[in-house]
Amino acid sequence: MSLAFLLPAGLAAFAALLLPLLLHLARRHEQTPTDFAALRWLRQKPKPRHRIRFDEWPLLLLRLLLLALLALWLARPMLSGLDDTRPWTVAVPGVDAGFARTTSDARMRLHWLAPGFPSLDAPMPAGTPAIGSLLRQLDAELPPGVALTVILPATLQGADAERPALSRAVTWKVVDGAMPASSAKSSPSPAWAIRHPIGDEHALRYLRAAARAWQPNSATAVQIGTTDAPLPPPSQPLVWLAPGPVPAPVMQWISAGGIALLAHETTVDGIAMSSTAWRDAEGAPLVESAVLGQGRVMRFTRALRPDAMPALLDADFPRRLRALFDGPAAAPTRVLATDYAPTHGGAAYPVAPRDLQPWLALLIALLVLAERWMATGRTRSVAP
Repeated sequence: MSLAFLLPAGLAAFAALLLPLLLHLARRHEQTPTDFAALRWLRQKPKPRHRIRFDEWPLLLLRLLLLALLALWLARPMLSGLDDTRPWTVAVPGVDAGFARTTSDARMRLHWLAPGFPSLDAPMPAGTPAIGSLLRQLDAELPPGVALTVILPATLQGADAERPALSRAVTWKVVDGAMPASSAKSSPSPAWAIRHPIGDEHALRYLRAAARAWQPNSATAVQIGTTDAPLPPPSQPLVWLAPGPVPAPVMQWISAGGIALLAHETTVDGIAMSSTAWRDAEGAPLVESAVLGQGRVMRFTRALRPDAMPALLDADFPRRLRALFDGPAAAPTRVLATDYAPTHGGAAYPVAPRDLQPWLALLIALLVLAERWMATGRTRSVAP
């Protein structure tokens, strides 16, 4: 345990300790001489010796202590070395809490591996915790010498794409149990808006069939119109099948936050398709994309005909087409516990020292009240 100061210059306030000493010397009770008949026959030669004497010792000591604490508070003291070194055991929600208690000794601290790390005596947390993030947070918050044991089921939910790299070796216990399934549900597919040139409907059959596959019982899964029909709101996907340059209103619609999928014959002036959004089984690009303002523009690299694009006839075509508008797929969160065991050698984080200023402030407030009470009592005692 060691004491340190973030602002050592604040210790100069200890010079203020002279103030109550001077005040007590200057405010001694005045002695009023009283004539006494028998004293006049005594000699005047002996004189009393003057010596420094303090009155009201308890009040003086209280004021000195109050000023000393104020000087320490200004220096911002920090105390380190009081870390709790008891080992930790955390259980992933889904395992038997009783098993974790029986396999742990009395010195261990038992917690759930959940946000806030609640005690194992609390009810099992609901939801699917982010296991990797919680392990990294716990490793950063625990002192370096604290042993960590993790009890978890054979299959994990909520794992991220990278195995945790921790600063300490972790005891990894896989037991019977199952984590609660994630309650996240896929968002419903929005209604598509397709705009095609008049008299050219050869590509509509494939796009209409894909939209029906997403919402088989909905009559509004796709909204088809010619190029002169009004544009949908930016929140609704747009498929533009007209050849030639994209009209200025459509470009403005995309820049305002819309997502548009263009036909292979459609051209976009001044925009370079910088990424590939969809590749076929051989790795050749099928759809390329680029960012435009607040929106996104995509374009087929081939004509929407089976001879040019065989993927139109694949059973997976509706899902892959929808994924273009759903954004990048989320990383898988289900993994075997044995494959997700943390690696050793991560960065160690020093434990932050404890700030003593709040405790000193509370003690100073109590001493101020005590000083006021004693000073008020002293005033009443000397009042005539």
